[in-house]
Amino acid sequence: MSKSAAFIPPGATLGVLGGGQLGRMFAQAAQSAGYGVAVLEADEAAPAAQVTGIHLAARYDDPLALDQLARDCAAVTVEFENIPAHSMQWLESRVPLAPAPQAVAVCQDRAQEKALFARLGVPCAPHAVLTASGGLSAVSTELFPGILKTSRLGYDGKGQIMVQTAADLPAAWTALGGVDCVLEKKLDLAYELSVVMARGRDGCSVLFNPQQNLHRDGILFASFSPGPSITPDIAEAAQSAAATVAEGLDYVGVLCVEFFVLRDGRLLANEIAPRPHNSGHHTIDSCTVSQFELQWRTLVNAPLLAPRQHSATVMLNLLGDLWFDATGQQREPDWATVLAQPGAHLHLYGKHAPRKGRKMGHLTCTAATPAEARQTALHACTVLGLEPF
Repeated sequence: MSKSAAFIPPGATLGVLGGGQLGRMFAQAAQSAGYGVAVLEADEAAPAAQVTGIHLAARYDDPLALDQLARDCAAVTVEFENIPAHSMQWLESRVPLAPAPQAVAVCQDRAQEKALFARLGVPCAPHAVLTASGGLSAVSTELFPGILKTSRLGYDGKGQIMVQTAADLPAAWTALGGVDCVLEKKLDLAYELSVVMARGRDGCSVLFNPQQNLHRDGILFASFSPGPSITPDIAEAAQSAAATVAEGLDYVGVLCVEFFVLRDGRLLANEIAPRPHNSGHHTIDSCTVSQFELQWRTLVNAPLLAPRQHSATVMLNLLGDLWFDATGQQREPDWATVLAQPGAHLHLYGKHAPRKGRKMGHLTCTAATPAEARQTALHACTVLGLEPF
């Protein structure tokens, strides 16, 4: 599509591949501006399918569903990165699609991500790419202890194994299925952060302030903005690196780059998400423009407004564990007490089957100061039975 693509006015229908919570929040943001939304998702009860006017209940590679999506929609985006490449390429030839298949392909593969970082001069963790044909014996001992990660399809801590020594590598690789992997040196982390940004077809970009992220069991537990440990220099470096990545991909849409900050002060890129990101959900309640509004704006070639954060915030992920008491009996969390707190914003995703580790929603706690937002979030942890941070 041309860089000078025309603005798609409200009233048009926008398509989204994927029916999870990211698709749901994209749909809600686009609908608030007067756009219709069509979702392609096989699950009849998917979160996005519950709120959209058109639900194509089919696989992502179903030719009839793809054809209808292309015919009904003025532009199409993706809700998560693991959409079949041939589906995206087919759509791109028929309807404006953002992000582009080639950009998503890089983000689907950790080895390609590392190569991109190296090409762009963005520092990342010391690592080695392991392939079925490449053998394991040539891996440098400097990478141990390390974390072995599958090159593709890993998320929320899945597809990863800690490897203490070179002798442990063959068993770990076999446990991950003998697929292509990346071995990253285990680093002495001070904290983790992420930068969410948007880039239009004209190359113009806008960025949110970085948020500091706390993970538990490989899943994001909380995000803090402003981050208590993020210095102005680190924030500027992270935003600059994220913008470099977006430009290097010739990216169109919303993009998140996750970073490690080491105890010695170094900033290293971790991975890229070619879509809105869990850590940016707080922008719905804490900023003048949310990541999901920027997603539809990039899709319809609307002006990108630089977001302004008007409230300090702590965002808590709400996992399915909260729906069960100590005996394993299902129950409903005490939302009334949580919502009695000023600045508590509850977002549930419409998932009807809670289970351990499943993202059921998030709670954003906003306030005039970081300390006040933290206190609201800590009170919510007490009410919900979450371990405090």
